Amino acid sequence: QVQLVESGGEPVQPGGSLRLSCTFSGGTFTDYVMKWNRQPPGKEREFVAGISRTGNSAHVNAPVSGRFTISRDNAKDMVYLQMYSLKPEDTDVYYCTAEGDGGEFWGKGTLVTVAS
Repeated sequence: QVQLVESGGEPVQPGGSLRLSCTFSGGTFTDYVMKWNRQPPGKEREFVAGISRTGNSAHVNAPVSGRFTISRDNAKDMVYLQMYSLKPEDTDVYYCTAEGDGGEFWGKGTLVTVAS
């Protein structure tokens, strides 16, 4: 069973930077498209960024375009979300997800809080 564990979330001031990490285990990492999503309390899930199995193609959603980048290390079974110029509205729990023929899997999330 695929398991995903996020880390790196912490309080940060507006304008600051963070890098989130996600560790993948229990499957073949390169079988999965990896994504970062976030879901504010009481609101719908929001796609943040996704990256292809090889890492050659990535997409970042408009609200974070130019500030966030997604990358993966297929040798380490890791996916990252580098976040710059953080804003209070980026405060959220960020979830790593894996999507492939084996199914869709979610981690438990890591909390990012952007506040003065």
